[in-house]
Amino acid sequence: MQPRVGVKGIFKPSRFATVRAVTTERRPLPWVEYTELTALFLIQGAAMGMWLVPLSTVLDAHGQQAIKPFAFAASAVAAFISPLFFGAMADRQTSPIKILRWLSVATAASMALASLAIQCGWSPWLVLAFIQLHALCSSPTWSIASSVVFSRLRDAKREFGPIRAVATLGWMAGCWLVSALNADASPRAGYNGALTWLVVTAFTFLLPEVNAPQVTGKTTLRERLGLDALTLLKNHDHRVVFITAALFNIPLAAFYPYTPPHLKELGLGHTTAWMTLGQVTEIFAMLFLARLLTNWRLKWILATGLGFGVLRFVLSALDAKTWILLGIALHGCSFTLVFITAQIYLDQCVDPAWRTRAQALMSLMTSGVGNLIGYLGVGAWFTANARPAGENWPVFWSGLAVSVAAVLAYFLLAYQGKGARPAITKSVTAPAS
Repeated sequence: MQPRVGVKGIFKPSRFATVRAVTTERRPLPWVEYTELTALFLIQGAAMGMWLVPLSTVLDAHGQQAIKPFAFAASAVAAFISPLFFGAMADRQTSPIKILRWLSVATAASMALASLAIQCGWSPWLVLAFIQLHALCSSPTWSIASSVVFSRLRDAKREFGPIRAVATLGWMAGCWLVSALNADASPRAGYNGALTWLVVTAFTFLLPEVNAPQVTGKTTLRERLGLDALTLLKNHDHRVVFITAALFNIPLAAFYPYTPPHLKELGLGHTTAWMTLGQVTEIFAMLFLARLLTNWRLKWILATGLGFGVLRFVLSALDAKTWILLGIALHGCSFTLVFITAQIYLDQCVDPAWRTRAQALMSLMTSGVGNLIGYLGVGAWFTANARPAGENWPVFWSGLAVSVAAVLAYFLLAYQGKGARPAITKSVTAPAS
């Protein structure tokens, strides 16, 4: 099937290797641009890690344990609202660089306010309100930054993996910095994160502008809210990829809340350090992803990632130190092959004028639908397996392995690798690349 880069359709080729080759000649990305994009992901990854990882410990240390479930669910609630709205704005009205800049300022301010509220012992509801405000500001930043990076790449399937790996390094560096400053249980972690977001703001002034496509005709309220992104779900294979990512994110919600206590029960201290095994393998998987995207079909890359997800939970169910550590290591491979491949799929298979909204919709499906159901569902499953003598870990992890196996079966049966393009009603002039 010959893919066509049109301004009124969303195309979906069946194989990655044919997408860009027939549309334009691809050259290696200049090292200056590559460095800029890498630095953007590095700084933003550090800013995000400084907040999310120590948040649970900070709330515990300041008597705010009661709001922890709601604090973590705030990001899922925000993912239903802000990514599509700001994604539509970036695709139609304003440069995504400018949107990222102002969102970074708002994220820094709201993070500092939330940290101040925790430090001063303000009402839990006020603390939760600031945390929710922070989530609304920060939730769209990753999808917008990703669309900025994709718009600058010459060959996303070769170049995105290594750049995205640097974001993971930034996340790890942010966590290490918090620990080095002895701020694991202190609001100083949030203050440091706020300062890092201001660095992201300053860095956006160094990036060349990415102009929003020019839209002809009147923009409806539905389009301003980004709800027209749901048009992408009319394409069969697009829909399967979105649903697969969302469903896979449900059992994946168990990774950070429940793996550390299992490690403790097995006698392993420094659980934060052990958990970074997944991030180490994630980096290696991203560096290797370009070769896979060149030589493998999309279906088998995603299926392999889902298969690693099944194996990861099976190993944890064996309830032994060696096996659970191996399972943590497989987590990074599984995450990369599913979610990063899905991001690249959207860049390659969706009209450029819809790029930001496509990434925003993926954020809604995974961080919104997947995380919200995951936090609630996995929490209920964990409670159901509680025993007076401790958690029944083999049954808990085995249940999650079965759920991922069901997602794998759905994907293998549903994904076709071909399909018609859904029509888009508004004419859009795509930006020059």
